[in-house]
Amino acid sequence: MFKLDLTNPIYSDNDKAREHLEAIMWPHGPVCPRCQVSGDRITKLKGKSTRPGVYKCKDCRKPFSVTVGTVMERSKIPLTKWLLAAQLKAASKKGISAKQLERMLGITYESAWFLTHRLNEAATPKTPGPIGGSNKVVEADETYIGGKARNKAFGPPPKKMAVLTFVEREGESRSFHVPNVTAKTLRPLIVKTADRKSHLMTDESPVYPKVGREFAGHSAVNHSKDEYARAGGFIHSNTAESYFAILKRGIYGTFHSISEAHLHRYLAEFDFRYAHRKMSDTETTIALLKAAAGKRLMYHQPREAGHA
Repeated sequence: MFKLDLTNPIYSDNDKAREHLEAIMWPHGPVCPRCQVSGDRITKLKGKSTRPGVYKCKDCRKPFSVTVGTVMERSKIPLTKWLLAAQLKAASKKGISAKQLERMLGITYESAWFLTHRLNEAATPKTPGPIGGSNKVVEADETYIGGKARNKAFGPPPKKMAVLTFVEREGESRSFHVPNVTAKTLRPLIVKTADRKSHLMTDESPVYPKVGREFAGHSAVNHSKDEYARAGGFIHSNTAESYFAILKRGIYGTFHSISEAHLHRYLAEFDFRYAHRKMSDTETTIALLKAAAGKRLMYHQPREAGHA
């Protein structure tokens, strides 16, 4: 198994970091991020005034580097720190806070926050297909984040945020922040996220029986009666419960509190690590960096035509 080596020059030498990233993103040579051409249609620029790692596409005639079109595009944070941040996030089972990245990378909190949310955006699947399928089991369950005020001296309790998660046994997970837990709210997500050829496993919540009839099978356990598994251990939602255990330990122990506006990105981060849980930390890091392509994130969107 590959282990983190902090003496690796990719974490201290920007040229080595860029070459490492190019090997990950372009295993068969440079590819134009705009028109996707490669091979002899790409020229490496070598002028004295040109920074290292810049290429030019002969089709669209635009220059580019390995970070163009990724969450790292136009960032002033050195690539060495991007690579180390990705490694630390991939290796931290319960996540790593922006404050911790600030201390470990020697950057400002604002830069650490910037890194955190862009890498979380990279972890978000572009076109997620349904999980499960014929002869497969998908567990669905909901939980709440926040809302506890036991340790608050004054003020209202934090808002409770509902999360719906699907977990394919021996497969991936998909998690969503939902406004409320009702059959009307959850059904569209359930039928879109879980293949209807799957066997749906849930608890006794009344939101599931009707939509469960749309699946190849639906079974439920009654937690209110202390029933957690039956039929020889086949019928249960313990896989989803285990996912929630890691999620909540991460949120309460690592992040302490998160805003509703960014909850979906934290969920994507935990889903990503869950999907790659059988890989080494290095392999998970490579998968995260590859996933950064085509996901440039800009909070300041261009103004619409006609607006000053």
